[in-house]
Amino acid sequence: MKDYASTPDNLPVPLDDGATDHVVGMTLPSVMLDSTQGGAVDLSTLSGYVVVYCYPMTGQPGVPLPEGWDDIPGARGCTPQNMCYRDHYAEFQALGAQVFGLSVQSTAYQQEMAERLQLPFAVLSDHLLAFAHGLRLPLFQAAGMQLIKRLTLIAKDGKVVAVKYPIFPSNSDASWVLYWLGKQT
Repeated sequence: MKDYASTPDNLPVPLDDGATDHVVGMTLPSVMLDSTQGGAVDLSTLSGYVVVYCYPMTGQPGVPLPEGWDDIPGARGCTPQNMCYRDHYAEFQALGAQVFGLSVQSTAYQQEMAERLQLPFAVLSDHLLAFAHGLRLPLFQAAGMQLIKRLTLIAKDGKVVAVKYPIFPSNSDASWVLYWLGKQT
């Protein structure tokens, strides 16, 4: 069984293809996204700083990853990314930022991961890709699924003010976001 809490050393590095160059300055789309903490969230209505880290999909213990997953640049590492945001959550709170994970998996699928990793924040399901399409986020295909490439958005009062893309290694963006937010105060 694979250890999803760490990543292999020889993963291919994703390249910046410019796929998020247009996002800064955009208004978050008004979309209701199901939450692992119950109900639904419309990110466009939240005030203050909102951090949305988008990841392709988390693995589940005992279930193999899609064939060739480790060969897709930037695909592997969703669990370490989630754990990194969990481990730095108090720092985000201290800066007054709300944190959300986001993927295309169903809320039930995400709920298992959120409970297993003891995430203190909500993970949102964009299973219809409405949020991703609203911002024209980069996508890729794997095992018959359309998935969001790993990226992180920082919004303030519903408008995107910063984007981190590509992200490698997968657990490196939380510290980048904390540094960026710290410079704003």
